[in-house]
Amino acid sequence: MMVTTFSKYFSFIDVTTSSVLSSKVQMTTNQDQIIIQRILEGETKAFAVLVDRYKDLVFTLAMQMVKNREEAEEVSQDTFIKVFKKLQHFKGDSKFSTWIYRITYNTCLDRIKSNKWKQNTVAINEFTEQEVKTLDNALSSLEATERKQAIHDCLQMLPANDCALLTLYYFEELSLEEIAKVIGVKANNVKVKLFRSRKKLTTILQNKLEPEIIEGYERARK
Repeated sequence: MMVTTFSKYFSFIDVTTSSVLSSKVQMTTNQDQIIIQRILEGETKAFAVLVDRYKDLVFTLAMQMVKNREEAEEVSQDTFIKVFKKLQHFKGDSKFSTWIYRITYNTCLDRIKSNKWKQNTVAINEFTEQEVKTLDNALSSLEATERKQAIHDCLQMLPANDCALLTLYYFEELSLEEIAKVIGVKANNVKVKLFRSRKKLTTILQNKLEPEIIEGYERARK
């Protein structure tokens, strides 16, 4: 009964005038837990608060991984249905956003596997750690909007797993520990995987960013 109610409600989430949805208060994890408790006690419309807060987070990760707006929208809806069904299993031992990221990540992987999409491949050039850091610093010198756009454009050329790691790292600014919880590996493994993904991104960005930006930074560093 709860799932049926939610599914019908979710379809109209952008146009509902419910006072629950109108709230734009930025909730802490403890406040999320209060909302979760209300939902579990039968106040299913309160789920709108969680959807409203986390829908952009879910869609951003889904879009980077599946690289198709329609698919990303479907993944987002599937994710929130799973979140609703599994809500009683959230124990609060990590941030609620991390828990939602993990469900989104796994839902994307399932969608990619079921569609048997051909993933993009990028050769990893032998960049040193300093060269990768140099590119990070060069990116930092760009205006925030230019930086985000440059990274976003290049992520479209990377496989889903790399996109997920780099989205969580650059856009959501998650820690290694938080990313580890999302993808289900140890923090040390995340560090290795992330470095490899950043090397792939460096390969692409070298051709995308204007050479003088990187060269100018290197000259200033000497």
